Amino acid sequence: MRLAHPRPRSLAGQLFAMQVVLVAAVVAGCAIFAYVNDRGQAEETARRQVTATATAVARSPAVVEAARSHDPTAALQTYAASLVGEHGVTFVTIMAPDGTRWTHPEPDRIGKKYLGHIEEARRGQTYSETYRGTLGRSVRTVTPVFDRGEVVALVSAGITVDRISEQLSKQVTALLGMAGAALALGGAGTYVINARLRRHTHGMNAAELSRMHDYHEAALHAVREGLVMLDGQRRIALVNDGARELLGLGPDVVGTPVADLGLPTSLTGALLAAEPRVDELHLTADRVLVVSTRPVVGGERRGTVVTLRDHTELQALSGELDSERGFTQALRSQAHEAANRLHTVVSLIELGRVAEAVRFATAELELAQTLTDRVVDAVAEPVLAALLLGKAAQANERGVELVLTEDSRIDDGVLPPALPARDLVTVLGNLIDNALEAAQGTPLSRVTVTARADEAAGELLLRVADSGPGVVPEDHGAVFERGWSTRGPGRGLGLALVRQAAHRGRGTVHLGRAPDGGAAFSVRLPLRVPGGAGGGGVPGPAGGAGAVPGGAGTGAVPGGAGVPS
Repeated sequence: MRLAHPRPRSLAGQLFAMQVVLVAAVVAGCAIFAYVNDRGQAEETARRQVTATATAVARSPAVVEAARSHDPTAALQTYAASLVGEHGVTFVTIMAPDGTRWTHPEPDRIGKKYLGHIEEARRGQTYSETYRGTLGRSVRTVTPVFDRGEVVALVSAGITVDRISEQLSKQVTALLGMAGAALALGGAGTYVINARLRRHTHGMNAAELSRMHDYHEAALHAVREGLVMLDGQRRIALVNDGARELLGLGPDVVGTPVADLGLPTSLTGALLAAEPRVDELHLTADRVLVVSTRPVVGGERRGTVVTLRDHTELQALSGELDSERGFTQALRSQAHEAANRLHTVVSLIELGRVAEAVRFATAELELAQTLTDRVVDAVAEPVLAALLLGKAAQANERGVELVLTEDSRIDDGVLPPALPARDLVTVLGNLIDNALEAAQGTPLSRVTVTARADEAAGELLLRVADSGPGVVPEDHGAVFERGWSTRGPGRGLGLALVRQAAHRGRGTVHLGRAPDGGAAFSVRLPLRVPGGAGGGGVPGPAGGAGAVPGGAGTGAVPGGAGVPS
């Protein structure tokens, strides 16, 4: 049978054991230090006390007089015994200069030699020592008694070590009580702290935490989607490489409040929102992002987890798909109209009115071919030419006249790689769609398109004007914001994408008044981008709002019309 290896103790348990040992060692060390210090102080105090007592006895006139008498014991024994008390000295011995005792706490020892050193005292000096005498080990002081400059007696006062130890034991008991209380308090505090640590580390040991950190780092950098974690104060706590790229953040962004990142207002609001967000569409200066947020809750709000997905390419493909659907519907309508016209020609021939049939067919062919010839001759860029022809078919279906101005001209090979066809389709397609919606149903019902590459000026001009009812001057600054629309909810993305595409190409967007009274949106894109950066990859500021030079409302003429979708 194979025994399983015991699981290593958790990090909190290891810290608890270490802290308990540390607290116990500190408390024990402090207790030993205090005991040694108190014992030294107790002995020093005893030495001062016995010295003071011996000196006071030696200076007493009664002692000097008794030392000159024929029976010093009778005069001094009672006096010496009165100096000994429970809290005072243990003994006071008065003796002759040769060490013969005149007094002693034990009367049977009177007349015998003093046990201790008296040489210093006989020479007139006060001497202190710790010595084992008849009463046991004691701290004692011997001092001379002078009479007219002569040493006539010696006085010894002492306190036994046992009494010192008895006094010290009371202090030690109090010290041990305080040390025990400190140990218990320290252990309780350590337990509380480590219980909290155990909750935060989920009972994992150091190896498990290290392994989790390694997995965390690997997963964080392996995920291609953007991942941002905010703390409870809405500051960046963690961000992966994908999020740095999608949001245009620098390497030292950790710890920065979200409000200071310079992100678009709508995106900042989504990141700061208390409620979760699921798959919301937000625009930065260069990208279309799908944002989802989820608060981290564990008894209190601890932060927010944010995931970001790049929707730029998908949004462009979605726009192209919408255009293809429009083309399909327009072609279906044209096929229906062509069938009607063909039936008319056949009917005229059957009625024998051949000349009228020829004139009718010729007029229809000229009408259909005029715009095609005009577009093909003026716009050599095949993607833009196809877009204009498709939009012309849609305009015809809606009863709107689509006009290409005489000064429109884009020669083949003029557009550089810095202006990708997809961005041009985004710009011109959304502007024409908005203009068609604005002009449809108006008396003039006209949309005028200018597409001109001016090599001398080094810029491409795309202008779309309509005859729509107009946008009030107060809204000129908001038409390029995501979600602004007069067509109801779920709209308001087209012009925001136009501004974003213009920003990627380092161009400008201008809103002015059209000759027909509506709005005129002009996009100017440089034909020569500094540094040769590609159109889709020109880095820009992280913030979207107001990032485009000459953006919404720049040079806008009050009263301009045009209703963006």
